[in-house]
Amino acid sequence: MGLLTGDGLWSVAVLTVIFILLVDLMYRRQRWTARYPPGPMPLPLLGNLLQVDLKNMPYSLYKLQCRFGDVFSLQMAYKPVIVVNGLKAVREVLVNCGEDTADRPRMPIYEFLGFGPKSRGVVLAPYGPEWREQRRFSVSTLRNLGLGKKSLEQWVTDEAGHLCDAFADQAGRPFNPSTMLDKAMCNVIASLIFARRFEYEDPYLTEILKIAEELLEELSGFIPEVLNMFPVLLHIPGLADKVFPHQKVFSAMLKKLLAEHKMTWDPAQPPRDLTDAFLDEVEKAKGNPESSFNDGNLLMVVADLFMAGMVTSSTTLSWALLLMILHPDVQSHVQQEIDDVIGQVRHPEMADQARMPYTNAVIHEVQRFGDIAPLGFPHMTSRDIEVQGFLIPKGTILIPNLSSVLKDETVWEKPLLFHPEHFLDAQGRFVKHEAFMPFSAGRRACLGEPLARMELFLFFTCLLQRFSFSVPDGQPKPSDHGVFAMPVAPSPYQLCAVLRQQGH
Repeated sequence: MGLLTGDGLWSVAVLTVIFILLVDLMYRRQRWTARYPPGPMPLPLLGNLLQVDLKNMPYSLYKLQCRFGDVFSLQMAYKPVIVVNGLKAVREVLVNCGEDTADRPRMPIYEFLGFGPKSRGVVLAPYGPEWREQRRFSVSTLRNLGLGKKSLEQWVTDEAGHLCDAFADQAGRPFNPSTMLDKAMCNVIASLIFARRFEYEDPYLTEILKIAEELLEELSGFIPEVLNMFPVLLHIPGLADKVFPHQKVFSAMLKKLLAEHKMTWDPAQPPRDLTDAFLDEVEKAKGNPESSFNDGNLLMVVADLFMAGMVTSSTTLSWALLLMILHPDVQSHVQQEIDDVIGQVRHPEMADQARMPYTNAVIHEVQRFGDIAPLGFPHMTSRDIEVQGFLIPKGTILIPNLSSVLKDETVWEKPLLFHPEHFLDAQGRFVKHEAFMPFSAGRRACLGEPLARMELFLFFTCLLQRFSFSVPDGQPKPSDHGVFAMPVAPSPYQLCAVLRQQGH
């Protein structure tokens, strides 16, 4: 057998190109169906990959929305994607069609990193019996552990006190608050998962936060998107370890905490925390092949709650403090309301929230303006659906553009500005908007929303009760533009925290 001649190589190349084009056309066939949403013309093989900016997806999608309307299509390599924008269309998809849009698309990088058929956690698990079992367990266990009760509220208040002490140790000097906020939020989650807290100086806490931050950076951006679209690349030896070096380290750290926990677990005693409750369920499920309670899923559920619960709340509080130093008039107004309702001696309580409409409005506006999860997690249709007059076939990936709802020009008076009055009526009473969707909506809405609301109110009011925050002398005002990642955080900034005088 001789080597292929030049003509033979040319024939193979032509046949390969024809094959690629035929496969590409096969995947584009959905665009030829009646009433499929419009979108930019895809390129062969790559689809619209080169026409969207993966480093700033919200702006990229905003420009496409202006061209094609609230419901438009993209082709990401071979994957058909529908982007849904604006309050009306997003509600139609997530709420009205909730049962048919609650599924998740297959994400090969997560499967490669350890998600198996019976160990997919809660956030990314497909819509089905295992997801329902784990979601139900997580919600009921958090409630049993004190969510909405005085016991957990006291734990959060105590942690807010530790955070205030750490801020006071800065003695009015400029510092970046984000690391301390991460540590405080990590301790709240650790209390629920492991019934423990770390001292802020604990090197183990510093290390796990550093690894978690680097892991989030690895999972954001262009390379993970390409690997999800072309999963065959994941089989290149050593590639996944090179692209995701911190995944195994983070899993190993959580496994160590879980192993230590198992040694003190007593099934005869009431659960101390979520891990105990899960281990109780594993024990009950022995011999049941249908159950999703196993050691692999314990790791995934803990990782889900750890990452989602810690990072989102700390990032939101980082936005809150940034916006207070940029809007000192808003800060003063909040502090006046705190002084009037709570005073400066006792700690804030959740019961105070109903009597503090302005503070409540400010926290909601921080979440709207900060817009930390602009695209949420992708959904997938489990059957053909109709949205805004368009037909969307089964198996299509849906991106609910939450940013387009939080900044919908038809809903908000000043969508691109920080404006707490968005949540106040003419009499100064708090008003919640239907377009307030930072936790998404429908069946896949964030299960940690009640915990996040408690954390944001108690931490924010504790901090503003004790400190006045300002831009450090001699430093320019920091930017209020976020850095697009998972989640969207403010650009790094410094502030000064000065203890408030009694009576001021």
